[in-house]
Amino acid sequence: MLVRLRRVPFAAQVLLALVVGVALGLVARDLGPVADGTPNWLTSTLQTVGGTFVTLLKVLVPPLIVTAVIVSIANLKQVSNAARLAGQTLLWFAITALIAVSIGIGLGLLTQPGRNSSVDAAAQAVPESTGSWWDFLTGLVPQNILGLQGSPDGSLSFNVLQLIVLSVAIGIAVLKVGEPAEPFLGLVRSALAIVQKVLWWVILLAPLGTVGLIGNAVATYGWDSLGSLGVFAGSVYAGLALVLFVVYPVLLRLHGLSPLRWFAGAWPAIQLAFVSRSSIGTLPVTERVAEQSLGVPRSYASFAVPLGATTKMDGCAAIYPALAAIFVAQFFDVPLSVTDYLLIALVSVVGSAATAGVTGAVVMLTLTLSTLGLPLAGVGLLLAIDPILDMGRTAVNVAGQALVPTIVAKREGILDLERFRTGRASAPVAAGTGGVDADLRQPAAV
Repeated sequence: MLVRLRRVPFAAQVLLALVVGVALGLVARDLGPVADGTPNWLTSTLQTVGGTFVTLLKVLVPPLIVTAVIVSIANLKQVSNAARLAGQTLLWFAITALIAVSIGIGLGLLTQPGRNSSVDAAAQAVPESTGSWWDFLTGLVPQNILGLQGSPDGSLSFNVLQLIVLSVAIGIAVLKVGEPAEPFLGLVRSALAIVQKVLWWVILLAPLGTVGLIGNAVATYGWDSLGSLGVFAGSVYAGLALVLFVVYPVLLRLHGLSPLRWFAGAWPAIQLAFVSRSSIGTLPVTERVAEQSLGVPRSYASFAVPLGATTKMDGCAAIYPALAAIFVAQFFDVPLSVTDYLLIALVSVVGSAATAGVTGAVVMLTLTLSTLGLPLAGVGLLLAIDPILDMGRTAVNVAGQALVPTIVAKREGILDLERFRTGRASAPVAAGTGGVDADLRQPAAV
């Protein structure tokens, strides 16, 4: 049975899990809560399965970020024009983010989501976590070597943004020290390979996690909450679809690349991002497809993809905050000027890094609302459907993280065009760097 399952393409396994998850979610919703109002056994099971999958991904995020960033910066010494590549990468991050936020603003003005909503005003509530420019700037300073921070409930968590700062500093130090740092760099490379291997094992559980995550979303939220915010949700997904299926293909065509071939190569990462709702958790898959299926050189992909996984968010930091800000303004009858719309664009382009330490887009949204002077209580109106929207947002985030390195590599003449066209690796995958075959269409034995 296990052998037969391995013969099924990984993408097909996840798609099948989506269908099963929706079906089980509908069944769980029909069962309704038990007598005391707690979720029924099926809803609880789906919630536990999906939550466990996400927790496993989150556990591996800190070591993955630290090792991946250090190694990616150290790899820059293998690239002759590293400074130019880094500049081009950041430039195209900004260009695509600006296009995405423009689409979000346009859809907000066209669909008027705040005025075409039946959501109850009583649902408004100030979010537990908020963002501001001052918090972002002060948050860059690490509080300790592990990037740990305390929560109001007394628990500890990792501040991803501080981990990135620490890792960048260590990576630059490795470059500056040179040969004496080689033993340390070798240790970090080994640690990265081990973390990636464990993460691949978790990724192989994606079909099971998909059943739990999708099933719990359907059982918990159903269509009631979605219906009251239908125009807003439809606008968000319309914007995501325009970016993913129109803007990105146009940019690829302008650079002489086939959109169909790019989608075929990048789809495993996009699909996993939709399910997991984690750009960082999808990082190994994104990096693998960029190298093995899209032809981006490993020395460049190992720098650009981790950078994108923490700062390149066309879904969470561009389309969604723009539409949500317009929704809140319309709901509370606050007029927005041309300057306000320019501020939305500015925040979206330069503020993506503020979301690095947070799952979802709440911090980016509160950062946008506080910049515009809009009521933060409006965030509570949108939280009911946030998990449903976050799936599409993360998929577009990851798509952009695979797109920009492909475009930059093509512009700089370092893209392996033969590999891009065929999706086949011309050399065996290095040992210890993954647990899925080169084209990621089917899990390999582990």
